Amino acid sequence: MDHKSSIPLTSSEIAYLWTNFMGDSMAECVLGMFLRHAEDSDVKEMLALALQLSKNHLDAARAIFLEAEIPVPKGFTTEDVNPEAPPLYSDTFYLYYIRNMTKGGLSSYGYALPNTYRADIRKYMSEALESTIELYNRVTETLLEKGLNVRSPVIPTPLEVDFAGKQSFLSGWFGPKRSLSFLEISHLHSNIETNVLGQALIAGFAQTAKTKEIKEYFERGWNLSLKNIKVLSGILTKDKIIASGSVHLSPLNSQEPIFSEKLMMYHSGLASITGVGNYGVCAAQSQRRDLIADYLRLAAEVGLYTEDGANLSIKYGWLEKPPLSPEN
Repeated sequence: MDHKSSIPLTSSEIAYLWTNFMGDSMAECVLGMFLRHAEDSDVKEMLALALQLSKNHLDAARAIFLEAEIPVPKGFTTEDVNPEAPPLYSDTFYLYYIRNMTKGGLSSYGYALPNTYRADIRKYMSEALESTIELYNRVTETLLEKGLNVRSPVIPTPLEVDFAGKQSFLSGWFGPKRSLSFLEISHLHSNIETNVLGQALIAGFAQTAKTKEIKEYFERGWNLSLKNIKVLSGILTKDKIIASGSVHLSPLNSQEPIFSEKLMMYHSGLASITGVGNYGVCAAQSQRRDLIADYLRLAAEVGLYTEDGANLSIKYGWLEKPPLSPEN
């Protein structure tokens, strides 16, 4: 008997394979449409590379599912795209989208790898992580070469090592607040950047959705992203730090759907879940109580939005169940 086949997949291995398969099947549809619409040769190259990586990940995961006799998820297919639709986003948006996608992939694969055990699953996660790193570096370099990369704020660096002398270092609710740490500034910038991209993405969804309550859901998401941007930018402004600007990422004028509402709802949910996770990490790594409170409040609001979206997907029969433990 093949040694690999004699070792059953663990719950965590199946969970990560299933989650990644769903995400990559969505990415295959999205990136394929973006590649169809892209004009710039450098952008086309990045999209083609990202699309090929998603296809590779899907093929590897599908083979593992079949070998283990586990049903292959349906995910997303050609049914979820409209190849005749005109472009909805710009080439610049595509580059930011790939960069943000790779940031999520680095986090996802980096978290999954230490929770996998079988050799073939570790190989899958390791190769996915390595290829995502390569794609991140290449798309970041492309953005820099085109003068489009928005970097985090550059501020004067400390002149000497120092230690906190009072517990007020951790305060922030009342009285004077200490200045932001470099890590806290990094988190604020990263989350602003993510929300700006998410706002542009969901604006396109709202613009092309045909079902009234789905359109209203996306419009609510746009406003929620705007609130998040204002809150996070305001924290930087209070410290006299200018939040880095962003290039124009608004969708184009087309109102013809390029993606199914099922795919758009899944994509919105995936982005929201990632946002909640980001806020949780930022809260854990912040050392000012007011920042922790802000992140937890925003995470709760985004979490509620995500739950409402899941309920809509269930209502319309779009939510594919993840692997569940047996009923008792």
